[in-house]
Amino acid sequence: MGSSKFPMRYVIVLLTFVCTFVCYIERVGFSIAYTIVADAAGINQTSKGMILSTFYYGYASSQVPGGWAAQKIGGRRVLLLSFVLWSLTCALVPLDPNRVMVLVIARLLVGVAQGFIFPSIHTVLAQWVPPNERSRSVSLTTSGMYFGAALGMLMLPTLVKFRGPQSVFVAEAALGGSWSLLWLNYASDPPRSEHPKATATGFGESLLPIKGSQSKKVENGGHSIRTPKIPWKNITLSLPVWAIVVNNFTFHYALYVLMNWLPTYFELGLQLSLQEMGSSKMMPYFNMFVFSNVGGVLADYLVTRRVLSVTKTRKLLNTVGFMVASFALMALPYFRTSNGVVFCSSIALGFLALGRAGFAVNHMDIAPRYAGIVMGVSNTAGTLAGIVGVDLTGRLLEAAKTAQLDLTSPDSWKAVFFIPGMLCIFSSFIFLLFSTGERVFD
Repeated sequence: MGSSKFPMRYVIVLLTFVCTFVCYIERVGFSIAYTIVADAAGINQTSKGMILSTFYYGYASSQVPGGWAAQKIGGRRVLLLSFVLWSLTCALVPLDPNRVMVLVIARLLVGVAQGFIFPSIHTVLAQWVPPNERSRSVSLTTSGMYFGAALGMLMLPTLVKFRGPQSVFVAEAALGGSWSLLWLNYASDPPRSEHPKATATGFGESLLPIKGSQSKKVENGGHSIRTPKIPWKNITLSLPVWAIVVNNFTFHYALYVLMNWLPTYFELGLQLSLQEMGSSKMMPYFNMFVFSNVGGVLADYLVTRRVLSVTKTRKLLNTVGFMVASFALMALPYFRTSNGVVFCSSIALGFLALGRAGFAVNHMDIAPRYAGIVMGVSNTAGTLAGIVGVDLTGRLLEAAKTAQLDLTSPDSWKAVFFIPGMLCIFSSFIFLLFSTGERVFD
């Protein structure tokens, strides 16, 4: 994989880490900026939920096309294009809560563009990263999401205070443009000549995009074979794929509800200003960053030292992560201080991140050649969770107000956190029953 002191695959992993970092600064940034301007304009909770969830409609629509495009033309190119598109949208769109249609179209465009990112990343990592490094590589890459969310929660409320909500969009566009230049200059496809054993090891040459009509030589024979087509039917009917899909849905339901509504819970549920909370508001996402990397290193250790099989390792981390998170989520509304809520949400999100070392890496275990496709399928489910969860939360809170419950009452928030808690328990059992660490698709 390269003879230099800092191999190229490490450069790729670091760049994908920065990629997810920037993406989640954008997502957290919008929820913070929009919550402030919407509350100031008297926008009701149902309308807020509709605007906040619009992103996920666009995001869901491009997940599978993103996996297909990455498979056909290469994740590197698709990743660059998606970043340029969403960065330009952020740079050009005004943040005005009264211009609903403009905001809806803008969030749809950003969602569509960002929907290509994770399928492309999984395609790139499947090409570059050998099996014994996959857990920590994927965990480091995805931990960029949480580090971005943590830094966004810490820095952006202050930016809004001194520069106004629109400054968040300008900062996000600048970050997106900067990453695009880095990716353009430093990213590349793995050279075929460096991977003579790619088929055996499950990465590199055999996973590079090749057109379906193109033929390739077989080393030990004189004839050529056609590159197999994407096995859509088998992917759709595979129980291990569905185990990943269900857990991806639950993970993102909990994450997106907390990401989009935790600012509202602090502001309205606890009567606390985000600007006055200091660094504590970033702790749930910083905890995700730490636990994600701990989970990746632990998973690779268990697999490479043969303490547990790949299958048992994935199931262990997924189950522990989701079960602990479920209890923390259901306990959250009973905490009525900022420290209590930060502690509880930190436990919930941290152990959810630990669980990603189970289901999220499993895409490349069962289908290394089609990792981007399977990721697109499962991330579509995760995105649907954002649509359902973020919008449903707004409706639950509006229903609580209709029932003459004050949003400062824990009773108004119980259902908001109980639903993802129960989903975590259900999903962990599904993963225990149907997942596998063995390759299912060649």
